[in-house]
Amino acid sequence: MNIRTGQQRLSSIAVTLCMLLLSFGQASAEVGEDGLHRQDWFAITFKDIEEDIREAAEDGKRLVLVFEQAGCHYCAETHETVLSDPDIVDYVTEHFVVVQYNLWGAEEVTDLDGEVLTEKLAAEKWGVMFTPTWVFLPETVTSDKSVADAAIGQMPGAFGKGTFLDLFTWIYDKGYEGDESFQRYHNRRVDERRAGKNG
Repeated sequence: MNIRTGQQRLSSIAVTLCMLLLSFGQASAEVGEDGLHRQDWFAITFKDIEEDIREAAEDGKRLVLVFEQAGCHYCAETHETVLSDPDIVDYVTEHFVVVQYNLWGAEEVTDLDGEVLTEKLAAEKWGVMFTPTWVFLPETVTSDKSVADAAIGQMPGAFGKGTFLDLFTWIYDKGYEGDESFQRYHNRRVDERRAGKNG
């Protein structure tokens, strides 16, 4: 093997290693000091729900809260397999403002009904028991209700890319106002994707 061939092989190996490192970096989310996985597109707010709904609406977006906890396997799986998909990230960031909550956190939260409490107590009040849990809020503020009463829906647990994106799409398109339940919508979308692959 001559020197030129050896340099070409080394260069090829270096490019391959760089590609692997880049793809690994995209698949794993940063973990904060509190042990929660983070996306750089998660919004940092004062966790005043009324204010967050209004600010999201001003940008033509919907507010969604995501509850996570340190050491949560399903949270890590969601970050690494779903929130690493560029198509999903593009859709979510275009249509939603996502604010992360710590299931056991002590940060101050202001509920829609005006009650001020910690993240942990908010989770208890709103009936959040699993992580991750995504809580979808309405477009307009209903200050006489708590988040639990005002929420359009919740997605507790880790789901695959198709289910995840279908729910975000159904919520954004206000499918809950129509006759097609989410499960029917999701089944139809699954059938359409299968037909597209087979067609």
